[in-house]
Amino acid sequence: MEEKKETSFTVKDKRRFVVDDSGGVKPEGEVKAEAEKAGSEESRAQAPSQTREGEKEVPLPEIDFSTFILSLSSNALLHLGLMENPYTRKIERNLSLAKQTIDIIAMLKEKTRGNLSSEEENLILNLLTDLRLKYVTELNKG
Repeated sequence: MEEKKETSFTVKDKRRFVVDDSGGVKPEGEVKAEAEKAGSEESRAQAPSQTREGEKEVPLPEIDFSTFILSLSSNALLHLGLMENPYTRKIERNLSLAKQTIDIIAMLKEKTRGNLSSEEENLILNLLTDLRLKYVTELNKG
């Protein structure tokens, strides 16, 4: 029996126009020019939001589980009213958000059980204990 070899081929589109979303046809050069113009407008629009006036851009630390948990705990402290809001420069207290953030950290502790290093486990355990005590203290203040 003879085996048939399947031959494959590649199709290359050499047309010099692009069909847009509405079904219209535009020359390829016009589409590239529009894309470049839109890209430069987006970068200009995003630039002011990246840094505030008079503030220097601070390099961010490398993201790992510990820095993520520390970030969440900072948010909990902020919502407990124990830290100043960095944007408003005011102490703002929202105990329901603080409780939710503490519960998220507890959920992460449960979901990552057995997958954390001893340092990460100690960190999350100590932070949860500390945050829960501070939450109860703030709750009792009224």
